[in-house]
Amino acid sequence: MARHDINIRALSIADTSDFGILRLIVNDPEKAYRVLKNAGFTVSLTQVLGVEMPDRPGGLSRVLDILEEKGINIEYLYAFIGRGGEEALVIFRVEDLDRAIQVLQSRQIPLLTEEKAYSL
Repeated sequence: MARHDINIRALSIADTSDFGILRLIVNDPEKAYRVLKNAGFTVSLTQVLGVEMPDRPGGLSRVLDILEEKGINIEYLYAFIGRGGEEALVIFRVEDLDRAIQVLQSRQIPLLTEEKAYSL
């Protein structure tokens, strides 16, 4: 990834007895896909949802409560602190992305733009 100027912003590793799963948030997903595919890895692109919330107790809970209230299941998430330390950023993989976006926007939850996510 480094040789191709791809910056990893977040990652998660999980394994089973037969294989491992590496999930990456990178600054250039399309390029990372091509590089990994060309290197012989099994690769897929997955759409996720970025959410900004206050970095204080209850910040994540509010978002989780909204998603639960609407029956939107979370498959996995990445959480990290913004550079300024005032906001937390959470990247969600949800079952119904379009509905999750609509629900969170209707509750004035700030969504993370692709540009901001890639520039972290």
